[in-house]
Amino acid sequence: MSSNPHYLSGNEIRNIFLDFFAQRDHQILPSASLVPEDPTVLLTIAGMLPFKPIFLGQRTAEFKRATTSQKCIRTNDIENVGRTKRHQTFFEMLGNFSFGDYFKEQAIAWGWEISTQIFGFSPQNLVVSVFEDDDEAFGIWRDQIGVPVARIKRLGEDDNFWVSGPTGPCGPCSEIYYDFHPERGDENIDLEDDSRFIEFYNLVFMQYNRDASGNLTPLQNKNIDTGMGLDRMAQILQKVPNNYESDLIFPIIQTAGQIAGIDYHKSDEKTKTSLKVIGDHVRAVVHMIADEIRASNVGRGYVLRRLIRRVVRHGRLIGIDGEFINQVAETAIALSESAYSNVRQREAAIKAELQREESNFLRTLDRGEKLLEEVINRISPIRQDDDLPSPIREEYYHSSSLPKQKVSGSPEQKVAGLPKQKISGLDAFTLYDTYGFPLELTQEIAEEQGLEVDTEGFNTEMQKQVERAKAAHETIDLTVQGSLDKLAEHIQVTEFLGYTQPATTAKVEAILVEGVSQEEAEAGTQVQIVLDKTPFYAESGGQIGDRGYISGDGIVVRVEDVKKESDFFVHFGRIERGTVRVGDHVTAQIDPACRRRAQANHTATHLLQAALKKIVDDGISQAGSLVSFDRLRFDFNCPRALTAEEVQQIEEQVNTWIAQAHAAKVEVLPLAEAKARGAVAMFGEKYGEEVRVIDFPSVSMELCGGTHVSNTAEIGVFKIISEAGVASGVRRIEAVSGPAILDYLDLRDKIVKDLSDRFKVKPEELPDRITSLQSELRTSQKELETLKVQLAIAKSDSLLQTAETVGDYKIIVAQLEDVDPESLKIAAERLLQKIGNGAVVLGSVPEAGKVSIVAAFSSEVNKKGLQAGKFVGAIAKICGGGGGGRPNLAQAGGRDASKLPDALEQAESELKSALG
Repeated sequence: MSSNPHYLSGNEIRNIFLDFFAQRDHQILPSASLVPEDPTVLLTIAGMLPFKPIFLGQRTAEFKRATTSQKCIRTNDIENVGRTKRHQTFFEMLGNFSFGDYFKEQAIAWGWEISTQIFGFSPQNLVVSVFEDDDEAFGIWRDQIGVPVARIKRLGEDDNFWVSGPTGPCGPCSEIYYDFHPERGDENIDLEDDSRFIEFYNLVFMQYNRDASGNLTPLQNKNIDTGMGLDRMAQILQKVPNNYESDLIFPIIQTAGQIAGIDYHKSDEKTKTSLKVIGDHVRAVVHMIADEIRASNVGRGYVLRRLIRRVVRHGRLIGIDGEFINQVAETAIALSESAYSNVRQREAAIKAELQREESNFLRTLDRGEKLLEEVINRISPIRQDDDLPSPIREEYYHSSSLPKQKVSGSPEQKVAGLPKQKISGLDAFTLYDTYGFPLELTQEIAEEQGLEVDTEGFNTEMQKQVERAKAAHETIDLTVQGSLDKLAEHIQVTEFLGYTQPATTAKVEAILVEGVSQEEAEAGTQVQIVLDKTPFYAESGGQIGDRGYISGDGIVVRVEDVKKESDFFVHFGRIERGTVRVGDHVTAQIDPACRRRAQANHTATHLLQAALKKIVDDGISQAGSLVSFDRLRFDFNCPRALTAEEVQQIEEQVNTWIAQAHAAKVEVLPLAEAKARGAVAMFGEKYGEEVRVIDFPSVSMELCGGTHVSNTAEIGVFKIISEAGVASGVRRIEAVSGPAILDYLDLRDKIVKDLSDRFKVKPEELPDRITSLQSELRTSQKELETLKVQLAIAKSDSLLQTAETVGDYKIIVAQLEDVDPESLKIAAERLLQKIGNGAVVLGSVPEAGKVSIVAAFSSEVNKKGLQAGKFVGAIAKICGGGGGGRPNLAQAGGRDASKLPDALEQAESELKSALG
């Protein structure tokens, strides 16, 4: 800790804020995960996000008042991280919230009180802003708080009016700024001047509802949503020049510097920037992985991967060659674990993910950097004959078409006068597609060299790749496709007859074993067989391939799957009898039972989509599907979960259409005509000039190459099994239909019978029996908790005789065996009541690897400068933990039980020293 008597650590700032509002009847709630419940956002980006459903009236608040320290991630300004004083990807937002309770007057008063009286800011260092039309807030600041009019600034809607969207709850804001230079006076105050001002507290007054026409009407229940930036507060209170040098991040930077063998304070600005990026990003990725985000190429997984790769890249820039992230991550974990215990609990997973990503990317980096260097040298040779100073010359690139004469003016003007050269979109895409080198990294390195990247050209190449991917069919084995390519000129393209014929005679055109072409194959061999014609449907449009048999003179091949490679149907199976030879004439027969199941499920998928559009939203679109023999799965774009009532209505609607016996109408039409008629395209499918249209008139019409029932009545019945979210804005329904319903019912019947036998009740009595058991369990748990408390009290009462008198106070410091944290807390409070004026510190080991410590202080002890929260947090560190709480009562935890006696001995020593 600093020698500065007013120094507050980041952890202390957090605890002081939460304690301040806890003492004012706010419920302290834990930080929500960085993975938000809100499907409209990728990551938790604001302190209020977990409460958004309450503010929007979608959920009732459990408490009238709440306070939190919320973890947040934002990457929209990622390029500014390390370059400005305050841009970060990870930050903590301290907040106090009122749900229809107090409003402007109280929020402003508390905002001023905590800023001036608790954190000690001089009023001369504070400036406030209000919404330009909010005369009420202006009046409160001026008349009740006493802020000079010159230091109250009115700002417009872009700065000081909060909205949840085009419509819905909204309201004006009021912000508190810290003025680093009040000596410059109150004239012409410009809050955009971040060298002088920093906004640290934002008060949102949610008082209106905005309708579709933009009209504002007052809300019946007005809400308060505030945000105080913990990192910004640390910068101000710790008197450091930027957020990165506070104790929340700087130890991470120091660790990275030690690995690189450099001193941050002695480094140049470029090196400092890299160290800041490492410090910020490592903190971010530790918390992201702790919240169970895994690196990937999509969504929040891509954000994680990008941040990790930026850390590796900037490590390389400061001279770190090998793997190093986990050493830096250990510092980040240690800094965070007292407030967020899950980072230590997930330590192994965090380090495993980081090591894997770092190792993989280092290999990518080695290849990509060399290739990118070649590209840069090719398009931008350095002019060795120029008289520019070396640092300037290193960034001074030009094309061969530029004139060779010198450019007049200063070195900086010479550079500025030249147009930036571009890395072509094709080069950038080749680096990305072939070598896995991210576009963002190419852009960063290019910018360092004074170059640009042709992103439009990159996007064009990317679109070409997407089209190629759509045109290509999935293959189970690349060697199969390669062998077929070689055989393509010599074998006949497969003719598909499966829409009308369940069986056909055919000729064996090709046999492949492990992807290698063979003239024959014997019994027991896994083979891929190509026929000149087939009734087997090949996997496509979400529907899996048919099963069945290929048979002939003395041969039987069980077909387990069928896939389409180019224009060839490849039958994957096992030879059960005989020897199959190229040129054999065989009979290909699908399994009719499997086909019926697939047909029922596929048609049910079409009916399901139609029901979703009718009942939920006509704008719903498919995002993926699976049609199997035993079930169906349908993914669709929807920003919210379906209600139980909607799910039931959808199921009933599909079954109604089934019962109405709608006949299928199948046509092959020009694509334009099919679309004009309103046919719905299937997700991920590529269509030719003519398309197959499956139409159940007045119910559903889709473009589809799959197999279907001829009448909806053939489906029999449809049952939804589950509805859940699978990605941001994407929901999934799983269901069964047709013959698969019997399997589903059989399984459920077996479960019900088993439960009935176990509980010895009739099936219809199971719900009441389970409810009764749950009630009995809750009662037993309550009785157990009561007994635990009584046992803890009994154990603690024996400690009264051990109370020591220290000056005017009595203290008890002791260890109780096998007492859970809640009972330990009750015991400490009871002992304090009995000894009156004094302090009680109790410790226990409730289970292996877990330490619990409680401190209870009387008000007179608080007056001596001792606060239970700070005291117990410091003591718990001895046991490898931490914690905190209110000044009079606080609880902490740890992991090292062997250190508990030492911790309690330290507690007793400090109490005697402070109170004696």
